[in-house]
Parts: sequence; structure tokens; C-alpha cells
Amino acid sequence: MDNPSPNPRPSLRDIALALGISHVAVSLALRDSPRVSVARRAEVKAMADKLGYRPDPMLASLVAYRQSKRPAEIRSCLGWINQWEQPEALRSYKEFDHYWLGASEAAEKLGYRLEEFRWPKGKSGKRLQTILQTRGVRGLLIPPHRDGMELADFDWNQFSLVRFGASVALRAHTVTSDQAHCSRLAYEKAHELGYRRIGYVSDERFEKNTRGHFREGYLNAQEELAPRRQHLDTLMFGANPRAQQAELLTWLQRQKPDALITTTPPLRSLVIGLGLRIPEDIAVATTSVLDGNFDTGSDQNSHEIGRVAVSTLASLILENQRGLPVYQRRILVEGRWVDGASMPGRRVAGV
Repeated sequence: MDNPSPNPRPSLRDIALALGISHVAVSLALRDSPRVSVARRAEVKAMADKLGYRPDPMLASLVAYRQSKRPAEIRSCLGWINQWEQPEALRSYKEFDHYWLGASEAAEKLGYRLEEFRWPKGKSGKRLQTILQTRGVRGLLIPPHRDGMELADFDWNQFSLVRFGASVALRAHTVTSDQAHCSRLAYEKAHELGYRRIGYVSDERFEKNTRGHFREGYLNAQEELAPRRQHLDTLMFGANPRAQQAELLTWLQRQKPDALITTTPPLRSLVIGLGLRIPEDIAVATTSVLDGNFDTGSDQNSHEIGRVAVSTLASLILENQRGLPVYQRRILVEGRWVDGASMPGRRVAGV
């Protein structure tokens, strides 16, 4: 006698039949569509659990394949919150502009529209929340903010959230450059090019906003690749720009580097102001070839960072994960090295 067939997998139509509604309504409810009331969504999910419904992964893959072959229908918009004192300054940084471009491109492919919401500090966060909800915004991207954000009466639990980097003190899932890898890569490449006294120049506010990850990568690479006698102290500029050239001169005289890795775009003018030639007197690589003012260094792959941020946000929306998570995810996107004129190769003595 043949073994009896196992019970068939419960379908959307089974749930619909049990509740006396259409299978389309069931599908929308399980995807938390705003077209279905909150009460009806809860009722559908309860019945799905009771019947033991589980999505068919093969069917889901087929649907995803079919959807990828046709233009995505714009369902709603994703919010990009900008609280910079001068809002246009945010995307004047090429890294951040590429975040926007990558995010916009990914949003369009997934059926969303990315929209910027400029909201001055001190203005009601509750009012911004109302505007976002009225517009049907369910997911928010939080770009870097040099001086943080202020939305005291804003209910983050109403939205799915992804932030770029760590400059905003908000407990949210994060997508950012693998910053330690970028500076480590710069040190390794400088070493390969023949430099042996490789210094690191940054500033205190930048290190605070990036949690010291760039400096961490540099120090780790120096520890592994350089003998103790070639270890250099790092230079951290303070808040006073007028003191930077004197600080740089003192540091150069004491540390005697033959190459620099920097996070600081003004370093070029400071070095030239001391009468030094780049790269003849000192070679320089930047941790950001987009914004760093040098043509040699790390490309942080910012367009990909923007794309990954939207992909992550879309998955949070799909899973109805809103608010500040108990456990944060930190997704790091690897950068790449770019050769340039500011750090050419050199012959190592004795080689």
C-alpha cells in the first residue's frame, strides 16, 4: 500500500476561503500593504499562522524574476532626511552625493522614489512625522550630518530606518564604507610603492564622526608592516584651522615621514604653504579620492553604499521591521585603491 501523501502546503486561496475574502486581499495583507486596514492585516496573519502557511520560496523566486524583467511600478517614496544648517552643503561632498545617486537608482529599480526632506533643527519633529506619514513614507535614510540631528519629538518607531555612517547618534542599522580597510589599504599600497615612514594626518571632529575607524586601520597596518623604529605618531588637527600649519610643521620635523595618508582635504594647501612639493618632497594618499583633494588613495565605493542602503531598507519594510532595533546591523562596503601622481613608486634603499 502506498504511503499517504503529506498534507498540501496551505495557499493564499486557503486563507482567503477561511476568511471569506479574496486571495489578492490576503496577499496585500501579508505584505503589510496600506491598502488593507490594520485590523484586517492582523486577522489575515492570525489565520495564516493557524493554517501553518509559509511562503513558497520557489514561487517567490519566480515572482522576483518576472518583476526584474519589467519596469517597477512606483509604490511609494523613501525619505532622505537633511538637517544640515545649509542643506545644499550635504551633497556638495562627492561621497554623499554618490550615496544619493546609488540610493536613487536602487530605489527606482525596486519601485520606490527617493525624496529629500529638508527640516531645520528646532522645527517640530512631530510635524515632519505627520508629513512623512501623509506622503506614505515607510522607510527613511539618514545621511551623514557633521553636527548631528535634532528631532526630539519624532517617533522613529513608525518607520524602517537605515543610516549612513556613525555621525548621527541614532540606534539604527548602518551601511557605510569599510573605513578601517580603506586606510589599511592605503598603508599597504604606500609600503608596496617603497615608502617606509608613512604618517597619518586627520582631525578630531572627523575621527569622532567616524568612530576612529580610519585611524584604526592605519595603526593596525603600521603594527604589522613596519618595525617599531619606523612607527610614527598620528597627527590630529584641533578645532582651530589657523593653528594647523604650525601643528603640521612641528609634527613633520619630529616624525620625518616620507609619505602621508590623510582624511583631511586642506592638507594639500598646508603642505604647499610650508614650501614642500608633492610628491617630490613628500608623497600623499587620501582615504577618499572623491573628496580628499589628492588623486591617489582609496575609492570608498560610495555609489554601491547607497545602493546597498536602499536594498537593506527595502528588506526592512518588507519584513515590517520598524523603529530602533535591539541589535544593530553594520554593513561594510569594501573600497578599492586608485593609483595617481601624488604617490608614485620609489626605489627602496638596498633593494
